[in-house]
Amino acid sequence: MNDTAPARLLLVDDEAALREPLAEYLSRQGFAVSQARSAAEARSLLRDEKPDLVLLDIMMPGEDGLSLCRHLVEAQDVPVIFLTARGEATDRIVGLEIGADDYVVKPFEPRELVARIRSVLRRAARTAAPAPENEVFAFEGWQLDPLKRRLTDTEGAVVVISSVEFRLLMAFLEHPRQVLNRDRLLDMVQGREAHLFDRAVDNQVSRLRRKIEVDSRNPQLIQTVWGGGYMLAADVRRMAVPAD
Repeated sequence: MNDTAPARLLLVDDEAALREPLAEYLSRQGFAVSQARSAAEARSLLRDEKPDLVLLDIMMPGEDGLSLCRHLVEAQDVPVIFLTARGEATDRIVGLEIGADDYVVKPFEPRELVARIRSVLRRAARTAAPAPENEVFAFEGWQLDPLKRRLTDTEGAVVVISSVEFRLLMAFLEHPRQVLNRDRLLDMVQGREAHLFDRAVDNQVSRLRRKIEVDSRNPQLIQTVWGGGYMLAADVRRMAVPAD
């Protein structure tokens, strides 16, 4: 997405009575909207184009929204906002745990949805922006190249991380040796400040630990600060590297 082209949205919902009027409303708000009636149709569309954000219903026939969200987050690196009729906190937590950026519960106010869409797009644009002079973050033998979103271990091997894991690691690298509580981490990674989703942060930290810790059950890099949150217990160097 650039500064002049409209943001591209993919709206995935099997309920035409909601999907079609919502797509029309979002188009009037300046977005370029594509529609899909199922996860299978969405996957087909994604082969030809990459949207800037996906609005995704959870309950759909066939493949559900949770499964499609995992694919979008891990393989497509696309922000996701869930549209769900489920009001239970556990269902919302699951969505955030697997990497969704936000959610709205049906029925919702369209203006609130537009505000959330724009908030997620702004956050995604900030995260996607290259570091000054293509900086690489180095810590304990590891390196993260934000421009390429490439994490390499102490042996130089590339370690694949999801977009949520990338944002979480960036939060720690930009605030080394600082205690980041769950609300702050969730706001930095997911854009929501809600104490109901502490467990979502915990699960994301656990996933990241499995990628970068020697022993994730006895973490040395990302340490738990009881009653406070988490802290990256490492010095971080920012190194400018020449462009390829």
